[in-house]
Amino acid sequence: MKFITLAAAAALALSMAACESPADKQAETQADALEAQAAATSNEAVETQLNQQADAIEQQAGNADGGATTENTPTTNAAE
Repeated sequence: MKFITLAAAAALALSMAACESPADKQAETQADALEAQAAATSNEAVETQLNQQADAIEQQAGNADGGATTENTPTTNAAE
Protein backbone atom coordinates (compact mmCIF):
# COMPACT_ATOMS: atom_id res chain seq x y z
CA MET A 1 0.00 0.00 0.00
CA LYS A 2 2.84 2.39 0.86
CA PHE A 3 4.49 1.66 -2.47
CA ILE A 4 1.31 2.46 -4.38
CA THR A 5 0.92 5.74 -2.51
CA LEU A 6 4.55 6.66 -3.09
CA ALA A 7 4.32 5.73 -6.77
CA ALA A 8 1.17 7.82 -7.20
CA ALA A 9 2.81 10.78 -5.49
CA ALA A 10 5.86 10.47 -7.72
CA ALA A 11 3.70 10.31 -10.86
CA LEU A 12 1.76 13.37 -9.77
CA ALA A 13 4.97 15.25 -9.03
CA LEU A 14 6.34 14.43 -12.47
CA SER A 15 3.16 15.50 -14.22
CA MET A 16 3.17 18.84 -12.40
CA ALA A 17 6.90 19.49 -12.79
CA ALA A 18 6.47 21.50 -15.97
CA CYS A 19 4.41 24.22 -14.26
CA GLU A 20 6.29 24.56 -10.99
CA SER A 21 8.45 27.43 -9.86
CA PRO A 22 12.00 26.72 -8.61
CA ALA A 23 10.78 27.07 -5.02
CA ASP A 24 8.02 24.54 -5.70
CA LYS A 25 10.51 22.11 -7.23
CA GLN A 26 12.87 22.39 -4.27
CA ALA A 27 10.04 21.89 -1.78
CA GLU A 28 8.73 18.90 -3.75
CA THR A 29 12.19 17.33 -3.71
CA GLN A 30 12.41 17.79 0.06
CA ALA A 31 8.90 16.46 0.58
CA ASP A 32 9.56 13.45 -1.66
CA ALA A 33 12.67 12.60 0.35
CA LEU A 34 10.70 12.75 3.61
CA GLU A 35 7.91 10.63 2.12
CA ALA A 36 10.45 8.04 0.97
CA GLN A 37 11.88 7.90 4.49
CA ALA A 38 8.36 7.53 5.88
CA ALA A 39 7.61 4.66 3.52
CA ALA A 40 10.84 2.91 4.50
CA THR A 41 10.34 2.99 8.26
CA SER A 42 8.52 0.35 10.25
CA ASN A 43 7.85 2.81 13.09
CA GLU A 44 4.31 4.15 12.69
CA ALA A 45 4.96 7.26 14.81
CA VAL A 46 8.05 8.18 12.78
CA GLU A 47 6.16 7.54 9.54
CA THR A 48 3.35 9.85 10.64
CA GLN A 49 5.80 12.56 11.70
CA LEU A 50 7.72 12.41 8.42
CA ASN A 51 4.53 12.54 6.35
CA GLN A 52 3.31 15.54 8.35
CA GLN A 53 6.61 17.32 7.73
CA ALA A 54 6.32 16.57 4.01
CA ASP A 55 2.75 17.90 3.97
CA ALA A 56 3.83 21.10 5.72
CA ILE A 57 6.65 21.67 3.23
CA GLU A 58 4.28 21.14 0.30
CA GLN A 59 1.67 23.42 1.86
CA GLN A 60 4.20 26.22 2.35
CA ALA A 61 5.55 25.79 -1.18
CA GLY A 62 2.09 26.26 -2.60
CA ASN A 63 2.19 29.79 -1.24
CA ALA A 64 5.90 30.46 -1.87
CA ASP A 65 5.34 31.79 -5.37
CA GLY A 66 2.61 34.28 -4.54
CA GLY A 67 -0.21 31.94 -5.47
CA ALA A 68 0.85 31.42 -9.09
CA THR A 69 0.19 27.71 -8.72
CA THR A 70 -2.91 27.78 -6.55
CA GLU A 71 -4.57 25.16 -8.74
CA ASN A 72 -2.15 22.54 -7.49
CA THR A 73 -1.60 23.80 -3.96
CA PRO A 74 -1.73 20.75 -1.71
CA THR A 75 -3.98 20.70 1.30
CA THR A 76 -3.49 19.05 4.64
CA ASN A 77 -7.16 19.47 5.51
CA ALA A 78 -8.49 15.97 6.26
CA ALA A 79 -12.03 17.08 5.37
CA GLU A 80 -11.11 17.56 1.69
